[in-house]
Amino acid sequence: MAAETVFGKIVSGEIPVEILAETDRVIAFPDMNPQAPVHILVIPKSTAYDNVAELAAAEPDTLAEIVSVAQQLAAEHANGEFRLIFNSGATVGQTVFHVHAHVLAGDLEERSLVGS
Repeated sequence: MAAETVFGKIVSGEIPVEILAETDRVIAFPDMNPQAPVHILVIPKSTAYDNVAELAAAEPDTLAEIVSVAQQLAAEHANGEFRLIFNSGATVGQTVFHVHAHVLAGDLEERSLVGS
């Protein structure tokens, strides 16, 4: 089981956020430190998984739902085109160890993004 994180506190309602999308299994909200004109996080409500590989192995349907919600949000907040990023590990910029997808859109260059 993952340690308590800021995302766990968001899922529990302890930390309020602007909810952009929510299903039984996932929740989406704006990133507090955006790296793009559109920067939305999509996370599973389960706090059991630190990274996308763990989630994919245990709950592939939840991972598919994250991708589906990301696509829906890109259609609503951008022109339907988006970049979907999962950081897995501290050395690649993951700072919150609760699996999460970054939905990025807008005027993006091909570059490395550092951050959680």
